[in-house]
Amino acid sequence: MAYITKEIKKGIKVHCIETEKFKTNLLAMFITLPLTREKVTFDSVIPAVLKRGTEKLKTQEEISKKLENMYGASFDCGIEKIGDNHVIKFYLEALNDNFIPKEANQDLLKESVELLLDIILNPLIENNAFKSGYVSSEKENIKVLIESKIDNKDAYAFNRCVEEMYKDKPYGLYKYGYIEDLDKIDEKNLYNYYKELIANSKIDIFISGALNAEETAKVVGENENIKKLSERDGKCILGGEKSIESKEIHTIEEKMDITQGKLVMGLDVENINEEDKFKVAIYNVILGESATSKLFQNVREKASLAYTARSNYVRQKSNIYIRCGIEIANYEKAVEIIKEQLEDMKNGKFTEEDIKNAKKYMTSGIESIQDEQDSEITYYLGQELSQKLTTFKEYAQKIEEVTAEDVKEVANKIKINTIYFLRN
Repeated sequence: MAYITKEIKKGIKVHCIETEKFKTNLLAMFITLPLTREKVTFDSVIPAVLKRGTEKLKTQEEISKKLENMYGASFDCGIEKIGDNHVIKFYLEALNDNFIPKEANQDLLKESVELLLDIILNPLIENNAFKSGYVSSEKENIKVLIESKIDNKDAYAFNRCVEEMYKDKPYGLYKYGYIEDLDKIDEKNLYNYYKELIANSKIDIFISGALNAEETAKVVGENENIKKLSERDGKCILGGEKSIESKEIHTIEEKMDITQGKLVMGLDVENINEEDKFKVAIYNVILGESATSKLFQNVREKASLAYTARSNYVRQKSNIYIRCGIEIANYEKAVEIIKEQLEDMKNGKFTEEDIKNAKKYMTSGIESIQDEQDSEITYYLGQELSQKLTTFKEYAQKIEEVTAEDVKEVANKIKINTIYFLRN
């Protein structure tokens, strides 16, 4: 496997992952821009409208027919929040040319590049605006999506904790935006914003498969839609704004008609550098990411206080989130035992076996990333947005170098920022 990056225009990069592991080529284009309250909802509507039709293929039916003629290729799009960046993402997966009949005389990779870029860069325009009907129906779909965020109580509680930790800051924004902003969007102002976004935003095009990186980059660079694009600064936000600071733990309790309480604790990891993040990753696995973790063993198994108890590390924002599904009556006891686990970590009350298991868990995760094309692309996108490339081999090596003293050191840089509890 080889990973090769080439800037074809300032602010526009092609990333090629040469791999023989898969029968398909996976193409992805990411448009990265700063998260802002004014435009977060606009951002979520744009990919939904673009997938509806292009200047050449004016309906989803025509796009679907084209994909079928490409041996059942598939297309998808969406939006992601990565740190203080909003990332609009598009994917197209098609068979590698090595697996189609030679008599077909078809360059499927080139067709895939052309179709993907056509959907994103050559949309259907009517009267210098997006098609009105497409915008109206996709606004309605986004409205349903925003309204449904309350249906998954676990995800809702997590998002609310993040929102409270980053109140009035970019990372606190909901990635799909806000219903009250949908009324402000019409076919004209959405198209004007789209043109501005395409002209100024950072663009990264990833292609994974059995391919020649040099030839593939050339195919992208010579694409007519790419040729029309201008150079741009194409910046992304590193780190971004910190969570709201407070001398006391911020505690929020909300009530809803539920049977199981949702407890989320947001932790700040303070004063760390890039290298420390590997230590925090090991800390997080020992604390709550794996089945052998302290949270799983002590909160769920021994004390039987939680149906679920886990933690996840958000590297871009230097936060750890502890998430538990608990009996509502167990709230105070659960918080108490979680705090005990955090103190134990600060005092080095974990074993070499814990370190060894955490490293094994992380190494296994690194290997599994390379078994899926979309996971691999997501990994390299994260590296691109951090502006520091760490290969899989280097990542595994840095994980292996973490010591018990390192873990104790970062444990003492972690403090609780917010406790959010959703109850009845």
